[in-house]
Amino acid sequence: MAERTEQRLEDRVPELEQLERVGLFTRREVRAVLRKASALEYKIQRRALRKEDFINYIQYEINLLELIKKRRARIGYSFKKDEIENSILHRVHCLFNRAIGKWKDDVQLWLSHVAFCKQWNAKHQLSKVFSSMLAIHPNKPALWIMAAKWEMETQLSSESARHLFLRALRFHPECPKLYQEYFRMELMHAEKQRKEKKAFEQAKMDLGEFNYSEQILNGEMARIIYREAAQKIKGVEFHLAVLSIAKLFDFTQDLQKEILESLQTKYADDPLTWDYMARRELELGSLPAAERATKQTKVSEMAQREERCCAVFEEAVRAVPTEDMWKCFITFCLERYNRKTNSEELKQKRLERTLSVFNKAHESSLLPEALYKQWLQLLLESNLFEKATEAAAAATERFSQSVEMWHTRLQVLIQLKSDCVTQCFEEAIKHVKSKGSLPLWTLWLEWSEGTKSKEDTETLYQRSLHATTPAESVTMKEKYLDWTYRNRGYKKVKKVFTSMCENRPFSLDFFRKMIQIEKEQESCKMIHLREYYERALREFGSMDSDLWLDYIKEELSHPQGKPENCGSIHWRAMKMLQGDLVEDFVSKYTLLQTGHL
Repeated sequence: MAERTEQRLEDRVPELEQLERVGLFTRREVRAVLRKASALEYKIQRRALRKEDFINYIQYEINLLELIKKRRARIGYSFKKDEIENSILHRVHCLFNRAIGKWKDDVQLWLSHVAFCKQWNAKHQLSKVFSSMLAIHPNKPALWIMAAKWEMETQLSSESARHLFLRALRFHPECPKLYQEYFRMELMHAEKQRKEKKAFEQAKMDLGEFNYSEQILNGEMARIIYREAAQKIKGVEFHLAVLSIAKLFDFTQDLQKEILESLQTKYADDPLTWDYMARRELELGSLPAAERATKQTKVSEMAQREERCCAVFEEAVRAVPTEDMWKCFITFCLERYNRKTNSEELKQKRLERTLSVFNKAHESSLLPEALYKQWLQLLLESNLFEKATEAAAAATERFSQSVEMWHTRLQVLIQLKSDCVTQCFEEAIKHVKSKGSLPLWTLWLEWSEGTKSKEDTETLYQRSLHATTPAESVTMKEKYLDWTYRNRGYKKVKKVFTSMCENRPFSLDFFRKMIQIEKEQESCKMIHLREYYERALREFGSMDSDLWLDYIKEELSHPQGKPENCGSIHWRAMKMLQGDLVEDFVSKYTLLQTGHL
């Protein structure tokens, strides 16, 4: 091993001598590079190889290349690159190859090598890397797409890119993304050939030796790919994705028409088809630039376009009366309403249209639950308080077991300072299951704290402890403890704490809150702190090392503390803590003893 390492270091000597001779590095820097390289070489020659060692070595060499590049730019020296940079580049490639040979499954390592080759323009090496990577990872479509894009965009070889896509489709015959990128590549190739032909024609050159097929120029290859893909891939999303790609090219009108017809034929009942057809109206029928001079004309044109969109959506909800279809319609209306405009008339028209669509969807009982909240918010912003109250009541009637829906309705009533908030809370608790009702109880208590008497709020807190599930009651216990201390004082909070300690489960914050309350008292008693710590340790002593350390600190720092108890607390902690917590506790306890914690 040592002989091999020494040989590799000796191989570096010529490049280091050149670096010193041409003035890029000083002799001291050359020695430092040699020492660092020696340490890194020995690490990658060990029997138990570690990936991190290879990565560190590669990163060091890359940093060295960057430094040489900056030094060259600074002194204006551009010679001897074969003896210096090329030698380092070759070494980095060898390091990558060794690491990849050991950890073939690490895709990130492959991608790092690809990125390095691109950065340093190592095209020949990159071609080999892609070949090896795809042979080992043929099951990852993204890698095939990356390789094909490089062939097409960097190597300018549409034939190689096409070959890669065809190979990829043999492994992934139903991958939508592969078909989309293959479709895009063929259109890019057609566009490139069209530009070439146009340039030759403008130069009045003879096209006899160049074979420009009219079918390829018109995107026929892309059409074939689309037809083949459409037979294998089902779903409107693929057709829409392909259509959006085709729209990027100005010679694909016939192809776009074919895709659109296929979309309307095969997926006439799909909401996404109708959504696309409706939104398409925004792009159609633009006025010529001369007619679009005034602001009023622009506003009028936009209003007409939106009306056409809504007409298509109206037809859509009649043809496909589903929640998803109404959701598409409402989403469109909200998007248009949220767009900035200086025209108050257009803004008002958008608002009225949006509220009307919400109302129609609601009356059809097809308004999705998630959109009720947005409707109510819009009604409140428009000062339609009575309508908001009615809509909130209807929403909870339809989704009577939805916590979110009741929560939204209650927020509306609280915001409007309604008289029937308590009645609505009672109704909500009846309909909703105890599991998941915590947000309702939290909202009820927050409202009660601000509007009701302390006695009523305390009764509500006690009721919530029994009404929620054990897991959710933990949060209520913390809130009850905090509220009692703020409103009833220290003596009362001690009684509440003692009574709640009889019913599990607890949280660590519940005990820490009580400890904090005790420490805030002028006559803070250690006997009480011990009681709270002991209660907490019975519940959480096996899973929290910091709790033991805090207990020890209290015994050491409190005026009534007993430092002699620290030994027994330490012994108990070592017995109770599990796994890595023991080591964590020991290290922190050592720091505490030395005064560093």
